[in-house]
Amino acid sequence: MEKFKTFTGIVAGVDRANIDTDAIIPKEYLRSIKRTGFGAALFSDWRYTADGSDNPDFVLNKPETAGAEILVARNNFGCGSSREHAVWAVQQYGFKVVIAPQENGIPAFADIFRNNCAKNGLLTIELTEAQVNEIFQILEREPGIKATVNLEEQRVTVHASTGDKVYRFDVDPALKDKLLKGLDDIAQTLQYESDIAAYEAVNR
Repeated sequence: MEKFKTFTGIVAGVDRANIDTDAIIPKEYLRSIKRTGFGAALFSDWRYTADGSDNPDFVLNKPETAGAEILVARNNFGCGSSREHAVWAVQQYGFKVVIAPQENGIPAFADIFRNNCAKNGLLTIELTEAQVNEIFQILEREPGIKATVNLEEQRVTVHASTGDKVYRFDVDPALKDKLLKGLDDIAQTLQYESDIAAYEAVNR
């Protein structure tokens, strides 16, 4: 897993709540036994028309959002099934971060989706409803705007023409350390390889 580094990227907003995993990647794309090639299927029912051509009205097909790395959505993103392919599709499209709001007890992200993101190095950021509303308002005025994500300092800075908008976020310290170091579950365990070997030598 790659180390998470501070970066500046284009922001794309999908202004919908309760985007489930079947919308993120429909079930017909789950037949592959590989873990690659899912980026083209991300939001396929919305991105493509019936004949397979690009839907010009969908945000990811707009020229302003080409190469977007920061995805903003509404609450309960990634609900539905537990398919890890949904995370792979978001990540393999090119997104490094997904931002969503928590509102009135409704989570920003479904638990299983959030956990799958953590395992794959995709950062999920929870902001308030008011903050996400403000980001969508900026995107409406300035499509293709950029933002900087700094995990070390736990802030997102949206570079609006009227001035930078800074949003601070919380993150589990263990997850933060894992992402900054680029450690998956196996790599985390291997940090203690010598201790494990010593224990096994004594307890055979």
